[in-house]
Amino acid sequence: MTAATARQAAMLAGGLVALVAVALLSMGVGAHAVAPAEVVRALVAYDGSSDQMIVRDTRVPRALLGIGVGAALGVAGALIQTLSRNPLAEPGILGVTAGAGFAMTVGAWLGAAAAPGGELALAMVGAALAAGLVYAVGRTSPLRLVLTGVALTAVLSGVAHGMRLMAPDVFDKYRFWSVGSLAGREQAPMLVPLVAIGLALAGALLLGRALDAVVLGEHVARSLGANVTRVRCAALVLITVLAGAATAAAGPILFVGMIVPQLARRPVPGSAPWLIAYAAVLGPILLLGADIGSRVLLPDGEMPVAVVTAFAGGPVLIWVVRRYGAGTP
Repeated sequence: MTAATARQAAMLAGGLVALVAVALLSMGVGAHAVAPAEVVRALVAYDGSSDQMIVRDTRVPRALLGIGVGAALGVAGALIQTLSRNPLAEPGILGVTAGAGFAMTVGAWLGAAAAPGGELALAMVGAALAAGLVYAVGRTSPLRLVLTGVALTAVLSGVAHGMRLMAPDVFDKYRFWSVGSLAGREQAPMLVPLVAIGLALAGALLLGRALDAVVLGEHVARSLGANVTRVRCAALVLITVLAGAATAAAGPILFVGMIVPQLARRPVPGSAPWLIAYAAVLGPILLLGADIGSRVLLPDGEMPVAVVTAFAGGPVLIWVVRRYGAGTP
């Protein structure tokens, strides 16, 4: 193991420790604060007290959901940015999240979302169609790719919102879901989306080395034995599963997929496998941190986590646009 690899592994281990710390903190913060020692006892020596019931029944599922969704959005953003070579790319900006939400809205209208696994399947189909359309129209230019994604997001979000207003009884829960949040999702079935996210994360790590070759250009990648078309299709499938499952589980949460790769790329420039690994750790840290902020920013009640990530993502978007426009590699 080289010194650089050892340093990257040590930093990744430090990130995992930070993730555990943030997850434990998220289990204690809320309308009813729980002491850190009580949080630990709820996990390792459960005795059924009221505080421990809050931790086990509500905040542990919420933390697990935050870890899964944060990792999914972070890795999906890393894959999109690596594949498109566009630092502005992320599932929300490129219309993937809006496509998943639109498909779920149409499915609810038709009654298909009530079937087991229906929401997840619809979200993935919508994400795949949106990603394919945006890539087909905007693949010739990074700017065109972003503009196509923004335009598609506006159209799909507007139509979906209009459908919800036309049938408020049908879309009552979807109006709540349409504002991305981890609150209120604790009792929803999470096994299927979290398993899908876990499998897709494993697939992304396996695809990392092939992505390294594709980033060098088609001719170089083929000379190294990489099947460029197959790698791109596999990456698109993984992006669809990650973004679709995250959106189905927590609603549309923007900017996580753009912020996380920018942070993860600093310690591991030019390495797709390490970028994916770091994104899988930093994504949950960012989302859980935003979720903690959503609980304490208002004196009464909670703010949707998507609002907090939007506040954080706006300045980062401006910084990326300035840096990218200035021609910084």
